Amino acid sequence: MKARNTLLAAFTLSTLATAVQAADEVVVYSARIDELIKPVFDAYTEKTGVKVKFITDKEAPLIARLKAEGANTPADLLITVDAGNLWQAEQEGVLQPTKSDIIDANIPAQYRSSTDSWTGLSLRARTIFYSTERVKPEELSTYEALADKNWEGRLCLRTSKKVYNQSLTATLIEAHGAEKTEEIVKGWVDNLATDVFADDTALLQAIDAGQCDVGITNTYYYGRLHKQNPDLKVKPFWPNQADRGVHVNLAGAGVTKHAPHAEQARKLLEWMTTPDAQSIFAGVNQEYPANPAVQPSAEVASWGTFKADTVATEVAGKRQAEATMLMDRAGWQ
Repeated sequence: MKARNTLLAAFTLSTLATAVQAADEVVVYSARIDELIKPVFDAYTEKTGVKVKFITDKEAPLIARLKAEGANTPADLLITVDAGNLWQAEQEGVLQPTKSDIIDANIPAQYRSSTDSWTGLSLRARTIFYSTERVKPEELSTYEALADKNWEGRLCLRTSKKVYNQSLTATLIEAHGAEKTEEIVKGWVDNLATDVFADDTALLQAIDAGQCDVGITNTYYYGRLHKQNPDLKVKPFWPNQADRGVHVNLAGAGVTKHAPHAEQARKLLEWMTTPDAQSIFAGVNQEYPANPAVQPSAEVASWGTFKADTVATEVAGKRQAEATMLMDRAGWQ
């Protein structure tokens, strides 16, 4: 089935590449799954009449495809998750700078590329989650404090191979330098209650089941799990409120370098930063809107407010290689 789906996707992309693209349509390559983007595109088509065709895949294959297709690509827009991936796409030369007063007005600078190659569209906090049965909120304070001895045998982490953790570590390097960050990460590894997890959902379930007491995950995973299980014995904690704030990352997009319809792609991207689109884009995945004028969904709002780290999210990409090597030295599998 997997091979069949891969062949089908390749055939579809090939068909798109050889077809004459209409002037009233936009083609999107998206690392965000179908059900999270289709409602946004449907709303845009209803509003403007412009059709949006999209192909979903992992970010690495999509970036590789854009490089291979070059000037023959049918893709006008690339959507992916994590600033590290967006920065990588920028470095690989598959995006073009898109200057827009609308985007600049709607999205804070820290959530945009400094070269205007991409912009954030929704935010997620990668924060601390704790057992409401075995941990009191006052026991928690910062990401760094999870390296203290009192958390020995009580911490769960996702694998270091996931870009989300690489980005978190990159911002720690930005804040503390490599030497101090390696000390923190080694402390986390020493405090692990079990082997690292392949995904954030399993980590949250492990806290709920008593396998560990605290962990670090993205907020939207909690939102999904809590919706399925309202009695989940896990809650978020907002760390570092006395200093730099909570680590925030994003999902975002950029116009492709060889977009056949760059102007239409820019208009779609601009619309995706507006309140109507932001509510849909963030709401379907229980994320925070990147546009600060837009309120999050009731579920997300119920988690409370927090001070976010103001470091530019593109730091996650700039320090990604350094972070990956540091995590490997520290023994984070």
